[in-house]
Parts: sequence; C-alpha cells; structure tokens
Amino acid sequence: MIEVKNISKSYGSTKALDDISLNINKGSLFGLIGPDGAGKSTLFRILTTLLIPDKGTATLLGHDTVIDYKKIRQIVGYMPGRFSLYLDLSVQENLEFFAKVFNTTIEANYDMIHEIYVMLEPFRDRKASDLSGGMKQKLALCCALIHKPEILLLDEPTFGVDPVSRKEFWDNLKKLQKKDNLTTLVSTPYMDEAAMCDDIALIQNGEILTVNTPQNICDNFSNTLFEIKTNNNYKAQLSIKDLQEVNTAFMFGNSIHVTMHNNNISDVEQTLTDNNFEFSVKVIKANIEDSFMELMTKKL
Repeated sequence: MIEVKNISKSYGSTKALDDISLNINKGSLFGLIGPDGAGKSTLFRILTTLLIPDKGTATLLGHDTVIDYKKIRQIVGYMPGRFSLYLDLSVQENLEFFAKVFNTTIEANYDMIHEIYVMLEPFRDRKASDLSGGMKQKLALCCALIHKPEILLLDEPTFGVDPVSRKEFWDNLKKLQKKDNLTTLVSTPYMDEAAMCDDIALIQNGEILTVNTPQNICDNFSNTLFEIKTNNNYKAQLSIKDLQEVNTAFMFGNSIHVTMHNNNISDVEQTLTDNNFEFSVKVIKANIEDSFMELMTKKL
C-alpha cells in the first residue's frame, strides 16, 4: 500500500531524511515513532504530495507522489499535527465542507465516521474554535475519513491531548482498522503508543533505526536491563553513569535504567553503597523506550 524507497530531504544544510525506506502492507496500523525533529512530519508531507523529495521515490497504491499527486489526494485521508480545520465554522459545517471538497456527502459515508461522530453530535452547532482538545481531535479525524480514504495518514494526532482522549483515539483507530481494513500510518513521539501498532519504525535524525513489531523490538534488546530506585535518583545517576563498566544509565520516571558491559551490576551497587544511597536493584524487561535509547546509543 505504501512504499518508500531511499527517500532523502534536506532544508538547506539540515538533513531531515537520510536515505530511508519503508514498506507498509494493506490493512496495517503502522507507527512511525521518534522524538520531535526526527523527520516524521517531513516524511508525511512527502507522502501527502506537499513536498518533493530530493532523492528517492514514494508510492501509495502504486501511485507516485510526484507524478500522480492528484490521484493520491483522492485516496488519502490526512490529519496534520496542528489542528487545521476552520475555527469559525461549526462541527457540522466543517464536515459538510470537507465532504463537498471530495464530491460526496456526510450521509453517503456516515458508516465510516459513525462511532466517532456520535461523541461529536451533541456539539454539532458549536464552532470548532470552542471545542476541547479531544473534541478537535475527533472532528479532525472525521474530516479525514469523510471521503472513505483507502490510506489514512495521521501526523502526531495525539500531541497535547489528555490521556483519556489519547486512549479513545487509539481505540477508534483499532476499530476502523478491524471494521474497514483501513491502512493507517501514524506518527507519534509517545513511545507507549507504539504498542498499539502492528509494526513500527523507530526514527531518529532522519534515519530509520529499525522496523519490526513492537514485541520483537523489545525482545531484541541486547543487554540485561537493571532498574535502580534510590532516595535521590538524580545524584545517583551522576555518580554511576561514568563508571567504566556502565554502558548506559538513563532516568525513567522514578527510577534509573542501567545496562552494563559485562551484565554485572556489582560495581554500581558498590558505588551507591560508598556514597550512602538507599537503593534497590532488580532486572526488568525492556520496553520500546529502552529499545529506542539502546539503538540510538549504538548509532551514535
């Protein structure tokens, strides 16, 4: 459904994408996971025909993003990272406008948006500018779906949205995928959302670090991972991160995640004891964020 071959794109001296390739299958919910500035939005703008790559090609359903841009705009639903609907139009007016742009009607494609729209319907006459963040998100998704696209491209759709709305949004995506076999590419800086996807690509500094299922990426973590909790994690991290046997030591919430060159944590325990820290140590399973940090460290 989506094929990216050796795409590169630069803005002046800044390289946003560096020879990346991806293949996304029909019906897949595919995640592009990476921090701000990793190149996610640049790739999305290329796939939606808004940018021309410096090098390489991208095709959607066999249509080239440069040559067949008019066809692609008919088969793709796009939700950019920034809310971009008409703030002075109501919920209903925005939906009607986007339906008319694609020569269709809300009624003709209501089954596609029904489960999302029922949450918006009580606010159908409210201006988009007066909606909450979560409701704006639902409206933007409905407008992206109103013409029954074959491919859905969502660029950081949950950025700045509360946790409850984030969960509702991902629940809706899973339902759409199951009901309509919709091919969806979604980007996010939130590592915890990676687990919602069938396959993911981890991206940093315009380069793809790995492509696999979330489970396989976690299973491929190459070191024993230790979780350390102390009475002062910040000072504890400073005291151990430069030890010769320490490979990585990153803060994760209320703990420090540590890997060792020899998988032996005794040097760290001794240092924490010598510096009078109260601490506990246990071995844990790596998550997506741990895996991303490991791959990024190896790349550096």
